[in-house]
Amino acid sequence: MTSRFKLLFLGIIWLSLLIFGGTLGYMLIEGADFLSSLFMTVITITTIGYEEYVPLSTAGRVFTIFLALGGVGFFFYMLSVISEFVVHLTLQTFEGRGMEKEILKLSDHAILCGFGRIGKNIYELIKEQIPVVVIEKDPELIKELKEKKILHINGDATEEEVLLKAGIKRARHLIAVLGDDPLNVYLVLSARMLNPTIHIVSRADDPSVEKKLYQAGANRVLSPYLSGAKKMALAVLKPNVMDFIDIAGYDPTTSLQLEEIVVEEGSALVNKTILESRIRDLTNAIILAIKRKSGEMIFNPAGSTLILEGDILIALGERERLEILSELAKRKV
Repeated sequence: MTSRFKLLFLGIIWLSLLIFGGTLGYMLIEGADFLSSLFMTVITITTIGYEEYVPLSTAGRVFTIFLALGGVGFFFYMLSVISEFVVHLTLQTFEGRGMEKEILKLSDHAILCGFGRIGKNIYELIKEQIPVVVIEKDPELIKELKEKKILHINGDATEEEVLLKAGIKRARHLIAVLGDDPLNVYLVLSARMLNPTIHIVSRADDPSVEKKLYQAGANRVLSPYLSGAKKMALAVLKPNVMDFIDIAGYDPTTSLQLEEIVVEEGSALVNKTILESRIRDLTNAIILAIKRKSGEMIFNPAGSTLILEGDILIALGERERLEILSELAKRKV
């Protein structure tokens, strides 16, 4: 229960105690019947103004004074609660509209469905590289997203309307990390139908669901438990290799970076060998592998390997120099 509803609940208790206490008071002090006592209580609390419906003694009049003050206090209290509630809803509406406008401006962004433990870590790792919109429906997590001023949609990620609000037709990536495998399958299927070209990465806790996620349209399916186990095993068996992967992959404190770069149509690199492209001379980057359009992966390509349109270059180098390589891959002849 939110604090505002707690305040409203306290107001209801306050009113109930006033009515109960007032009715009982008139019955005991003046000996009035129940209906007359209830009537006196209601017109006193509401400060309607009246002639004494029940003849009052001195004690009864003193009791009426305090009952009237309690009624006035109640109405001022409820006025403040309702005012705060209206202001909150108004601000929430304006914030929501402002966030929707920001999301409408985005393109080639990532949609992160689920902001649990895995989702939060993913957000922290990718937020500097690509704009992210989070879809979440848990009230506590929504509160956290608002406090951190993270672009988000409050809703069910499996609903098409919510995905459209997140800009799925303009998005480049969708990350499905809901806590339930069947929900992730449904989410992936919906996302693929809405955007046939979007790149989808999904979580799968149960290995048997992996095939269904690929059939639904996921490009990559990962099990957090299996991936974590592999990394821990690598850290035990090949700790230095593990250190290298961590540094090249996600360490923002080092200039070394492992990057994938798409060779676009008309690029200066197209139909040149690695040696002819002078990538090493111009960028000092190392091409570790080339992934062809067909899916073929060429590891440690020779200098005579031809670079084709649509190839994905897996390159290792300094961040600034890799940006030069990225420009070469985009440059028109």
